[in-house]
Amino acid sequence: MQQRNSGNRRPTGTDGSDFSYRMVVDNRYTKVAKGKSTLSKVLFIQAVLVLVGVLDLVLTYLKKEPVETLAVVSSSITVISILVGEVGRKRSRVNFLRFYMAASSIGILGSIASIVQSNTQLKASNSPLLINSNLNGFSLLGQINNPSSMVIHDPSKWETEKAALLKIACVSIGLFVQIFSITTTTSLVRNMSPPKRAS
Repeated sequence: MQQRNSGNRRPTGTDGSDFSYRMVVDNRYTKVAKGKSTLSKVLFIQAVLVLVGVLDLVLTYLKKEPVETLAVVSSSITVISILVGEVGRKRSRVNFLRFYMAASSIGILGSIASIVQSNTQLKASNSPLLINSNLNGFSLLGQINNPSSMVIHDPSKWETEKAALLKIACVSIGLFVQIFSITTTTSLVRNMSPPKRAS
């Protein structure tokens, strides 16, 4: 019975010539897995923050107060970006992840613009009421004309100020999370892309 003469040759692909390439591929898979796990946590935090913003918009609407269009648009964009980002993360879609980075950045910039706009309007309408104690009746003064005048703040403004502070806190946290998400997603997209072989 004739035996197979293998000699000193080994089958192609197992002779060690592609060892470095296989190690690079394995390392990229590990980085992709870690990147997906990190991005999942980032998306969860962003979802919680946008949920707080949506609840604030709903409460504002239920109170029959004017709802800012810019806040609604930015929240909608952020929600869509999170959903697309989750699909891209699960299915390893690079284009979806790039869309997520762009859309979520637009959403956070819109939220910042909305905060600036609302604070400007709040300062314009939140001037203190000044009561002149020298008059028999009460009168509203634009400035202090008498040292005996006393400043009275409208108690209803405190709730508005608290809501504004909550928005500022959420947007500030969202900005830091957005910066971290861009870094994480960029690294993930880079590792998902096929490696360039040297010619």
